[in-house]
Amino acid sequence: MNQEVIDNKHKDFTHNWVSTSRFIWFCQVFLVLAFILGGCYNLYTHRYKGVPKVTVPTSTQYNPTYK
Repeated sequence: MNQEVIDNKHKDFTHNWVSTSRFIWFCQVFLVLAFILGGCYNLYTHRYKGVPKVTVPTSTQYNPTYK
């Protein structure tokens, strides 16, 4: 009874610290980019649209005119 032992330690996520840290770094980069792009998209969709028409009294202008 010969049993074949398959060594999966080099492929396992928990046994290889280099690939684990690389994976965590890529996750962090992806999350930072997702938050930045999401914030930019949110600012773009809720941007200030149009300038409201404001009536300024003539007595408060740079060259005021009084009655």
